[in-house]
Amino acid sequence: MPEREMLFREAIAEAMREEMQQDSSVFLIGEDVGPSGGIFKCCEGLFEQFGPQRILDAPIAEAGYIGLSVGAAMTQMRPIAELMFGDFALLAMDQIVNQAAKIRYMTGGQCKVPMTIRLAMGAGRSSAAQHSQSLQSIFAHVPGLKVVLPSTPRDAKGLLKSAIRDDNPVLFFEDKMMYNDKGLVPEEDDFVIPLGQAEVKRSGIDATIVATSSMVTVALAAADKLANEGLEIEIVDPRTLMPLDEETIFSSVRKTGYALVLDEAPQSYGATAEIAARIGEKAFDYLDAPVMRIGAADVPIPFSPPLEIPTIPGVEQVVRAIKDQRGN
Repeated sequence: MPEREMLFREAIAEAMREEMQQDSSVFLIGEDVGPSGGIFKCCEGLFEQFGPQRILDAPIAEAGYIGLSVGAAMTQMRPIAELMFGDFALLAMDQIVNQAAKIRYMTGGQCKVPMTIRLAMGAGRSSAAQHSQSLQSIFAHVPGLKVVLPSTPRDAKGLLKSAIRDDNPVLFFEDKMMYNDKGLVPEEDDFVIPLGQAEVKRSGIDATIVATSSMVTVALAAADKLANEGLEIEIVDPRTLMPLDEETIFSSVRKTGYALVLDEAPQSYGATAEIAARIGEKAFDYLDAPVMRIGAADVPIPFSPPLEIPTIPGVEQVVRAIKDQRGN
């Protein structure tokens, strides 16, 4: 299949453009998504193509336009709501958690909420504690919501198209440090990746790293270093936390006997804990050592780069953990 190189943010924009071209019920709303093309330029060209009726610049009122999106979705529209920073989702918790997540269940399926919320996540650009959080585990904990974390431009495009088409509310987390990353994307008329389908990003036999979002890049770099020491590490990217593709993870663990789970959210009570628990419950007999996990430090993200960067899981931390786990 022919492919072309794209930036992560370009893949996001192309997915939205294609879905808006195919389905007139799809529209985009958010702060600065109009003529300016979005704060991270993920919406460039959309306003010029679709106009102000379908590309709506919202005021700084997240509860308002997320609530508007829930209502629009209930009336058979398919809104894409962009939250400039994922942290701002906390200002719309009632709309997301009490309304969007529950309406389909409370109406016995008579009312659906097919909306996608795009959120920038992650630290690393000195945005300080209120603009650097990774909140994916909070929403994965809420029944009725789907949670997606792409790690490449290819995944960003294919997963976002699936999210927009889904009849349930989907939170689509984009690591802000990855927007200018380059990658190959299939030149296919309708390239989609189903939600709930993990991918093995690198094959190996000596240990499994389950990594999400930008941590996939960290895991791959660690695997390169460990390969120089004779260890072949398998990298599994869940791509969605909810639904979670357990079988791909368990299949890898059954092969390697070792598992480390890596996520940028704070380590306590997060995705690393949930995935590690599932491996321990359902693949215990195949483990040669306890499951290890690495998350961000359990502190508010500092503004100062020398303080901020050490809070984020890094390559050397992963390398040491794998070697300690295997007794190397």
